[in-house]
Amino acid sequence: MMAETLKDIGEFGLIARIDELLKREGVQAPGVSLGIGDDTASFKARPGYEVLVTCDCVVEGRHFLSRHISAMNLGRRSMMLNISDIGAMGGHPLYALISLGLKNETLVKDIENLYRGFLFELNPFGASIIGGNLTKSGDGIFIDITLIGEVEEGRAVRRSGATPGDVILVTGYPGHSAAGLQLLLQSLASEDHPLVRAYNNPSHRAREGRAVALTGCATAMIDTSDGFLGDLGHICEESKVGALLVQEKFPVSPDLREAANILKQAPHEIFLRDSDDYQLIITCRPKDVERVRSAIALTYEGPVTEVGQVRPPEEGLRVLLADGSEQTFLAKGWDHFR
Repeated sequence: MMAETLKDIGEFGLIARIDELLKREGVQAPGVSLGIGDDTASFKARPGYEVLVTCDCVVEGRHFLSRHISAMNLGRRSMMLNISDIGAMGGHPLYALISLGLKNETLVKDIENLYRGFLFELNPFGASIIGGNLTKSGDGIFIDITLIGEVEEGRAVRRSGATPGDVILVTGYPGHSAAGLQLLLQSLASEDHPLVRAYNNPSHRAREGRAVALTGCATAMIDTSDGFLGDLGHICEESKVGALLVQEKFPVSPDLREAANILKQAPHEIFLRDSDDYQLIITCRPKDVERVRSAIALTYEGPVTEVGQVRPPEEGLRVLLADGSEQTFLAKGWDHFR
């Protein structure tokens, strides 16, 4: 029996399948007054909370390689990066709207598994898919997600609050995902390699971001979606500060060190550049470091590493290298048009 494609069941047949799957396997977030089935969805915002809204588009061939990732993991990855943005503000995700660009030959079972990936990430938060859109695409598919969340009034952590003297902390091991992608593209590792898995199925630090926000200790926070250096640069730009990083403090795992050797690159360069790891960069006062670490440790067993200090803006963004010299960097991260 041939597997069903979108050409077999059509747009409205697919909408019906998605609706049935969401009712069967999804959850109903609080506050939803109207979900899928009308011109718009609607929800009631809670008094005392600010609404957070983020969106991200994932395009085949640009952000993922269909031959190297399952539909389930693609759904997880696409939703996770939006959840990461909500968490980096200290918020809690609630409602998702999903627009898909699909091809006639796309298998129905792949779309169902894509939605199972979305739900895998949303269900633990009690968050719902409340709407979206379907269209026919050209050469590749795309996934465009708008995620709505909430945060208590006055608790959102922005990029603009860092001040000279603050400590710079980072969770986890930035650079794993970028190294995994390079290994994959150069056929130097299989999809079972831990760094390739970090690329195909990254994890967010949304719970940890919310826990940090609730301490009131973070002066600025951002997730590492554009690369450590680029995202720290966003904090420096918005906060009008500089930064001094210390290479010898960078969290470099044995896996990353081994991959850097295979790729003939310096481990600290991989750490600083492209990311897709969705870890957190946090700035706080020195006296608050242990409180921030304790809040993160409630839900995360990975490292929280002090990698530098916020400096006055005229000092720029510098790295103290292992040989004692300093290098000044331009804060460049991922750029879709370069």
